[in-house]
Amino acid sequence: MPASYETHRRQLELILSAWGMATPAAASTAEIMSWADLHGIDTHGISMVPVYDQRRRDGKIDMKAEPVVARETPVSALVDGRGGLGHSNARRAMELAVGKARTSGIGVAVVKNSAHFGACGFYALMAAEAGLIGMVATSASGIQVAPTFGAQARLGTDPIAFAAPAKPGQPFLLDMATTTVAAGKIRNKANENLPTPPGWLVTSEGKPSTDPREVSKGGFMTPLGGTPEGSSHKGYGLSAMVNILSSALSGATMITDPLHTRKPGTQDIGHFMMAMDPGMFRDPDEFRADVTAFCDTLRATKPADPEKPVMVAGDPERRIAAQRMKTGIPVGPGLLEKVRQVALASGAPWIMTN
Repeated sequence: MPASYETHRRQLELILSAWGMATPAAASTAEIMSWADLHGIDTHGISMVPVYDQRRRDGKIDMKAEPVVARETPVSALVDGRGGLGHSNARRAMELAVGKARTSGIGVAVVKNSAHFGACGFYALMAAEAGLIGMVATSASGIQVAPTFGAQARLGTDPIAFAAPAKPGQPFLLDMATTTVAAGKIRNKANENLPTPPGWLVTSEGKPSTDPREVSKGGFMTPLGGTPEGSSHKGYGLSAMVNILSSALSGATMITDPLHTRKPGTQDIGHFMMAMDPGMFRDPDEFRADVTAFCDTLRATKPADPEKPVMVAGDPERRIAAQRMKTGIPVGPGLLEKVRQVALASGAPWIMTN
């Protein structure tokens, strides 16, 4: 039976605390992870627990680290994550960006010495909820994607998110990988021993594969577009853009560097956060009204299938969140057992019993 949101969140907080994370950071990180699962982004919440556990035991993530501001101007900030898990680092960076945007109209914060930070959309939403435009990008740890026309992995899933305020509670919220799917969707298939749909993966020879473990055998994830004929150069170009904003700008290790994720004591992932006040250009209420009308018009588009209405970015996740808040957050049995073993090994109480 699915666990309630509160039980789900509390279980994550107990595990993070057992790993040595300070209480405020554990609560904040658990909130961000549970937000992802609540909204149906099952690749970036509790499914990451076994991954984080392995990385901390390998000495690649310091669960006790807390971010510090290493460099700052009225409109910018460089945050040093000091080798910690990415959620607190990214939240701190977006808080700085939002604060600067409220004062100066725009705020940009970048992060180095970080790690995986969960779902990009959470941080972009922080800006939208403050009445601002938000943009977020992050480099990735896994090198799993070959550039267009390439037969060697050079890039990661390299996600990007964009948010803008609209109707209260319904901001435009785009959160996407620059690959065909997020790596976590493939990992979740592997956890349950299920095949992946065609188009997600190719072998080292470039042939289609439905094996969720294909990448570990030398194969690749496909960039957004899938093939050169399907315009995979667009996903490839967006991925390169994300790495320039996240790593080149912050000074984090570039994904093409042989030392990527191999420096002692840190994965050195880079993040990019931007917040912008539409009030620099026009009345912010008028801006919000235009975005609201734009999104509502898109939703009113005649659907090709009456059973599948047209939605805008953020709508599907909000629908899932409303349902899961009532019925609970489902976790596959294979993943649940893995998380339970991690919790027990760390000494954290196990409360996800229903």
